[in-house]
Amino acid sequence: MVAGAFPIAKLLYLGVRQLSRPLAARIKAGARASPFFRTYVCGPPAQLYHWVEMRTKMRIMGFHGTTIKPLTEEAAAELGAELLGEAIVFGVGGLCIFLEYARQASNTRRKEEEQSSTLLGLQEQVAELGLAVETLDAQLREVNRLLLDISTSAKK
Repeated sequence: MVAGAFPIAKLLYLGVRQLSRPLAARIKAGARASPFFRTYVCGPPAQLYHWVEMRTKMRIMGFHGTTIKPLTEEAAAELGAELLGEAIVFGVGGLCIFLEYARQASNTRRKEEEQSSTLLGLQEQVAELGLAVETLDAQLREVNRLLLDISTSAKK
């Protein structure tokens, strides 16, 4: 007895998520090596992240209005590459969740359509059977009337 269909889609999603980690590591390594990525892709988000983090920490400790020194280019590239890698893993995970939701919604919609068509078919059958019952009822009344006519004409 089979307990259910093998969840191949879930297995594929898990495989994609597992492959996203090495992919993110390769992209991070490439981002660290490329001057364009270091300057325009990794640097600005890292500087923004550093600024927000330090500003929050300073306000929590009670230091208001202090200036925050930007990260060095090397530290910004490293932090930016880490942020990029985490964003890739997070994006792949979010995509997997979205695809699983879409698959479940599609399955639910398909089942509802099947139930609706089955219900429509049953309603049509009930209507046909109702017509058949009315026809048989009319025939039965006609037979009874003929029997009554025969019995009354035989008594005369």
